[in-house]
Parts: sequence; C-alpha cells; structure tokens
Amino acid sequence: MGFSYTSSSSFRSPQFPSQRPQGRTNFHGQTTLRCFLLEMPNSLQNPKLRRYLRPNTLFTCNRKLGDLSFRVNDSNRSNSTAYSSDTKLIVTASAVTAMLAIANRVLYKLALVPMKEYPFFLAQLTTFGYVAIYFSILYIRYRAGIVTNEMLALPKWRFMAIGILEALGVATGMAAGAMLPGPTIPILSQTFLVWQLAFSTFLLGRSYSFNQIAGCLLVATGVVVAVASGSDAGQMLSGVEFKWPALMLASSAFQAVASIIKEFIFTDALTRLNGKSLDLFVVNSLGSGFQALFVLLFLPFLSKMRGIPFGQLPSYLESGAGCFLNFGANQPGCDGAPLLPLLYIFVNLAFNISVLNVVKISSAVVSSLTVMLSVPVSIYILSLPLPYLPEATSLSPYFLFGSAILVSGLILYNIPRPAKQGSEDV
Repeated sequence: MGFSYTSSSSFRSPQFPSQRPQGRTNFHGQTTLRCFLLEMPNSLQNPKLRRYLRPNTLFTCNRKLGDLSFRVNDSNRSNSTAYSSDTKLIVTASAVTAMLAIANRVLYKLALVPMKEYPFFLAQLTTFGYVAIYFSILYIRYRAGIVTNEMLALPKWRFMAIGILEALGVATGMAAGAMLPGPTIPILSQTFLVWQLAFSTFLLGRSYSFNQIAGCLLVATGVVVAVASGSDAGQMLSGVEFKWPALMLASSAFQAVASIIKEFIFTDALTRLNGKSLDLFVVNSLGSGFQALFVLLFLPFLSKMRGIPFGQLPSYLESGAGCFLNFGANQPGCDGAPLLPLLYIFVNLAFNISVLNVVKISSAVVSSLTVMLSVPVSIYILSLPLPYLPEATSLSPYFLFGSAILVSGLILYNIPRPAKQGSEDV
C-alpha cells in the first residue's frame, strides 16, 4: 500500500511503499492509522518540493516518533451527524405513533358505544373502506410523480403474501376469540413481539443483543401483567380446548410474519430502486388490497364465527350501516354515531400509516414496542370518566406493577451497545 500526494501538473507525486496500516481506536472513537515508511526519497528533503505535498482532505497528518498518524475526523463527524439525524427522526415518528395508538384504542372503545351491536360491520367497513382511501392517495401521489412506475413494478407476490397472512390472522384470531375468555385474548396476543423477534432473525438475518431480547420480553410481560390485573390465566383457560389458544398464537404469528415482510420490502426496495426510498402508500395500498380480497373469500367463515349466518349477512350489514349513519329517529342505541365511529376511522387510518412509517425508517420490532407502550396508558385513560362512558373504574396494583415492568423493558431495549474496538482497514 502506498500514499499518493496531490501534486501540480508539473510534478508527479511519489509513491511511498509502506507496511500494512495498523488500526486503533482512541477514547473519542476516532480511528487512527499508523503507517511505517520503509524508505524516504531524497527528493522530499528539498524544501522547494515540500510545498507540493498537500494533506488528504479526509485525514489530518501528524508526524510523531518517526511515523505518520492519520486521524479520521471528517468522516466520523459526518457519520455522527447522520446517525443523530436518523435517531431524532425515529424518536419523533415513534412518539407520534404512540400518541396515535393511545387515541386509537380509546376511540375504538368509544366507537363501540353506538356500534356495540355491529362490531363486525365496523371491522369490514375499515377493511374495505381503507382500500379505496389508500388507492386514492396512491393515485394522487402517482400523478404528482412521488410514486414511480419502478415502485409499482415491484414483485406483487410479496404484497399477496402480506394480504393472505393478515387475512389469516384476522380469521384465526376471530375464531379463537369466540371461544376464549376475554382477558386471555390480549395476554396471548403479546406473543406477537416474540414472533417478530424470531422471524426477523430467520428471515432478515437480524441479530439482537441480550439486553434487546430481555427488553422485549419485559415489555410483553409488563403488558400481560397490566392487562391481566392479577387474574390467574391458568384458571381462565381451564376447560378450554388447547386448539383455541393455539389458534390465537397462530394469529399473532401470521401478523408478525406480515410485518416482517413489509420491513423486507422497504429494505429490498433500496437496492431495486437504486437507493431511492419506496413510498409507503405502495405497501399500504397493495397490502390492503390483497388483504381485502382474501377477507372477502373468508367472509362466510368470518360471519359464522361472529354468530351471523351467512344468509343473514346482507340484512346485518344494512342495519349496521343505518346505525353508523344514524339516520332518522328509529335507530335506538346508536347515540354518538356517526361522529364517534368517524373519529375512530380517521385516527385509525392515521395510526396505520404512522406504524408503517416507523417500520420503514426503523424496524417492525421498534414499531411493536411503540404500540405496546400505548396499552397501559390507554387502559388508564379508559378507567376515567369519559363522554358516553361516564362510569370510572379502579385499577389494581398489578396495573402499576405491569406498567413499571413495561417501561423498564423499553429502557433496557434502548440501552446502546458497547462500541466494538479493533483493527479495521480504511
């Protein structure tokens, strides 16, 4: 390896043979290369020629103890600035997502006040309604040049996989939810994060440190303790066939794989699009479109799981639409519609977009940790007197204990890894 010195057109830069550079890291994290010269041409001893030797713009050259010491300054500074900018972006997006997640949970509970007899209608309205909204936004962004033909030409089988996995997650979750006691459902759903860790390791090749794995498990444990509020899950599951908890676990697994595929699509698109970022509405639109298609195929099964004979489904949907719109005076029990359901749909739409944005700029695991943070906060808010929910409820000490476990898990997950020291060639 040799060093090239910049020179004028009338002076050819000499090449210095040297030993292999030895790298080390100083206390400030700067890499220092120490290169021992084997020979020094006599021409360099001429003071008139020294003025042609200019230091490389990346390095600061220091003569010390007969060797040349090069410190990587500008590159480290630029990397540090980029890292700081990315961190701020992720923190901001995660904070927005957490707030939307809290509002989403609270407004869903409020939306079910007028729609308590029609939760299945509300679910199908969001599933199929979002397809129209997402594709409308996608079309506008395509006309504006934000979405390109190259983005739309990405392999469609990946979006099809997302759609069928999310539809299977809905179907299996609905089937298991009909047979499981209520408190066990959110507890079993916390395996979603564990599935994500496993699938991101096997499918994306990600590696997690001990504190990240322990932090994720603590977050899931904290949510379980806060939601269960001291209930004995073993007693709740007594007399329940094993296949129903297994189906709920499978539901979480299906949705976890779908989230990992979304992360893979964003990562892979950087290569396919020559470094250009994939617009998230491409993923939202195509994924939701395929999900709606497979939900439509599963509709007879889903309606049966909700206790609605398929032959009566049209009349059920008609009654649900009437309650949602709250037209006329012959809609008893629909007070609060359509305001509360529309508020929920608007916030839920923004929440879904925000979650996918966190997946895009960070990872699926980080998005799940952000959403899990909203669980104890939303439970606390719902325990307070609210419009249409005037009765307050008391929270057990287990709720506070579980919330403390959750926060400690988030802190543990975000503890930075120790910097690795070693020799690297530049």
